[in-house]
Amino acid sequence: MPRIYTKTGDDGTTGLLYGGRVPKDDAATEAYGTTDEAVAVLGLARASADGLSEEILALQRELFVVGADLATNPTERAKLEPGVSLVTVEMTERLERRIDELVGERALPQAFIVPGANAASAALDLARSVIRRAERNVVALEREGREVNPEVRRYLNRLSDLVFVLARRQAGEDEPTSR
Repeated sequence: MPRIYTKTGDDGTTGLLYGGRVPKDDAATEAYGTTDEAVAVLGLARASADGLSEEILALQRELFVVGADLATNPTERAKLEPGVSLVTVEMTERLERRIDELVGERALPQAFIVPGANAASAALDLARSVIRRAERNVVALEREGREVNPEVRRYLNRLSDLVFVLARRQAGEDEPTSR
């Protein structure tokens, strides 16, 4: 029976895509680890969202592309495949089109919203906040001078916007505002 544990991380390091190891608290590990967290929280949203299961699943799968892009050994980035392990402009543009479509169907609120109208919208708002943290971690990587695909930052920014819009759709009209 195969074992889930390898013991290779017992020294406090983790493996990169295409080889190499970094500390588990490395800034890149924090960025792609937060992306993984967003995948899990979107799973929670998918489990309770009405009519969005396939769309959320597609977003989860795209976050695996983001994670691969961030978790790649910097010397091996030429091996990345667009849309599979490399975030592309087309991925971001698709999010923008979906946001525009949804906002065209229902205008966004003109006040800050207090999350929690229902389980699905609350899970989507939680996912949005985790995606925003992933975006901040990517910015931190860039500020350190690390090589980061700039489309990753743009994608995460649009994804958090889309997830916000999806949360509003799931919440319906009964959302309390901050004031």
